[in-house]
Amino acid sequence: MKEKIIGKIAVSNRHVHLTKEIYDKLFNEALSIKRPLNQIGEFASFQTVTLKTEKAEIPNVRVIGPLRSYNQVEISRTDAYTLGLNPPVRQSGDLEDSETITIIGPKGEVTLKDACIQAERHVHMNEKKAKELGLKHEDMVHLIVDNDKGGVMDAFVKVSDNGFFEIHIDKDDANCFLLKTGDEVIIEK
Repeated sequence: MKEKIIGKIAVSNRHVHLTKEIYDKLFNEALSIKRPLNQIGEFASFQTVTLKTEKAEIPNVRVIGPLRSYNQVEISRTDAYTLGLNPPVRQSGDLEDSETITIIGPKGEVTLKDACIQAERHVHMNEKKAKELGLKHEDMVHLIVDNDKGGVMDAFVKVSDNGFFEIHIDKDDANCFLLKTGDEVIIEK
């Protein structure tokens, strides 16, 4: 019998990643750390924005640091219904033909084309952990949830230098499977 691979869940709420250029259009202050995230070098900032469409607005959306080389808005399907959008389910950075969205900050607002996605479920890890588990970047795995609303979710493996071993799902997935940050699931190849 092979050994079970156990991974911890991290529930990801709606958030934005911004370039310095766009950040400076939205804020008059430096991006500041509210709390570090498990992914090494990343953090939740004190800064928040409002997401806006013709249909609705969602306030208090966290900016995740550090600043990036591309702008990306990650929302759940529930958020998409609220905003009247239909973002594709994609890996981070895969923004071609994604949704257009307006971001409002204290200094101004910007409308970004091809910037809004629903993030695909993924399992973060570094190269050493991937080798240990016999996995490689972009492998697909099954996440087996054993609780009152158990089931199976597919997720892809995301190997990076700063990859801290954890599973990222959005709030909709978490609610569907009665999961919260810190809960454990089985990862099956």
